[in-house]
Amino acid sequence: MATSLGLGVLVSGTGTNLQAIIDAIERGYLPARICVVISNRSDTYGIKRAKRCGLPTKVVLPTEFKSRAQFDNALLTLLTQHGVDLVVLAGFMRLLSKDFVHAFPDRILNVHPSLLPSFPGLGAQKQALESGVRISGATVHLIDEEMDHGPIVSQCAVPVYSDDDEDTLTRRILKQEHRIYPWCIKMFAEGRVQINNGQVVILNEPRVPDAVIQPSEYK
Repeated sequence: MATSLGLGVLVSGTGTNLQAIIDAIERGYLPARICVVISNRSDTYGIKRAKRCGLPTKVVLPTEFKSRAQFDNALLTLLTQHGVDLVVLAGFMRLLSKDFVHAFPDRILNVHPSLLPSFPGLGAQKQALESGVRISGATVHLIDEEMDHGPIVSQCAVPVYSDDDEDTLTRRILKQEHRIYPWCIKMFAEGRVQINNGQVVILNEPRVPDAVIQPSEYK
């Protein structure tokens, strides 16, 4: 049976994936609650979104700490104080330390705008266009100590068209991020995610037809 999973959402930008999660919770699709939204920037629109929805927010500026370890410890303290079960990175533009990752083992989700392991790091859409691939997409994965690495929870393929630029491809991929991210969190809330030999296993995983680019299961 699904339980109300406590989420701690980390944002650095506009927070569109945060909004997708909020919307999924409000319509009853996602059995979770957002315990706190934390940003490493004071002017991010993601924090404004959270405040508009009445969610607890915190801004933790890296410049206020002498080291990366102190900054990460401050984040961990806030997440613990707010009773967070699952950490959700929604455009959080900082690498997390080994100690942070170990504090939430297999409990930190990230979404990346490519089909990992292809095109990790910044500018994934530009990398895809420059490589000439005809399919890119979005990946939701658990993070480990490497950048854009860790067990993959779900992926969604997105076509790359000949007349695409970074903006059009980014928008097409982002639309799919908004579909699969709430679905992945739902799998955790329902206790359907297991890690076996470094890979994610989803219990009673739904099947979709071959070559479906936008699975209806994610709606």
